[in-house]
Amino acid sequence: MEPQQAAGKPARQDRAPGWLDRLRSRGRDAQQAGARPAPGRVAVVTDSAAAVPAAWAAAHAATLAIVPMPVMIDGQMYTEGLDDVETELALALALGKPVQTSRPAPGLVLRTYRRLAEAGFEEIVSLHLSAKLSGTVDAARWAAEEAPVPVTVVDSATVGLAQGFAVMDAVAAAEAGLSASAVAEAAARAGDNTIGFVVPSLEQLRKGGRINAAASMFGTLLAVKPLLAVADGQIVVREKVRTLPRALVRLVALSRERAADLPGGARVAVQYFGNDEQARELVHELAGSAAEPVLCEPLPAVLAAHTGAGVLAVVVAGLPGPASGGPAPAVPGASDGQGSATPAA
Repeated sequence: MEPQQAAGKPARQDRAPGWLDRLRSRGRDAQQAGARPAPGRVAVVTDSAAAVPAAWAAAHAATLAIVPMPVMIDGQMYTEGLDDVETELALALALGKPVQTSRPAPGLVLRTYRRLAEAGFEEIVSLHLSAKLSGTVDAARWAAEEAPVPVTVVDSATVGLAQGFAVMDAVAAAEAGLSASAVAEAAARAGDNTIGFVVPSLEQLRKGGRINAAASMFGTLLAVKPLLAVADGQIVVREKVRTLPRALVRLVALSRERAADLPGGARVAVQYFGNDEQARELVHELAGSAAEPVLCEPLPAVLAAHTGAGVLAVVVAGLPGPASGGPAPAVPGASDGQGSATPAA
């Protein structure tokens, strides 16, 4: 897959086929080997907070369904993936307009499950952002009770591409013809993936209830730029740093350490919102830490609404193994990692 580069986005590195390309080709390889052709009997559902690259998602649309997360900007509702919510959000954040997010309606999730059942899928694995950050998992569980086929709902305990990497591994397992339990195991390893991030201001996180008022005031008064992470299902302060440049230095150092600790090699991704140049610099700094070229993707609007513009995040995950991320029927992902992610809706 050759990722598309939109105007204003960080340029991607020229490269030989990497892990994204290998994941894309696994469905074709399975068919050539005589396995069940895609779509198989297991479908994968996630939400737009997973930040799965659009081109990759389109290439795997036969197996993967993404439920859009709604974002309300100044009283008007926008749907990620359907509306130009990124432009509206950037403008709203700059002007200080009110921004809110919500879980997807349980009925929308149920319609997604029914559509997949009508398409011939016999089971569904539904992987969503942390239950401590959003009510999306609850919506999925409600919908699963009414679904016409068995649905396994997995709380990723994380967000962004830490969730998205596990989604891609789960899709690879499903397209390789593995069982629903093996696909669910691949999805459940999202909690092994780490995500750390820094923001210029803690105000949006405070407004959204992701950090408390005391923590926000502490950072504002003392000009502290804390290094944040998602751990035990919620946003936590990992380190307190005096300036944003120093926070970024620590983010790079800790991400490199985490990548080096993964015995099978690491996938690394940078996510950002409204700060393309800084994201490019971060990609350059982390290039030597990853077994493959560093992925660079904008943060989904449903997450950027809480972090604000200028956020920089780094995701580190283990490399998937052959065909499914590991020996069948289990699908290992990143090992000995730290999990991560609180209610968004």
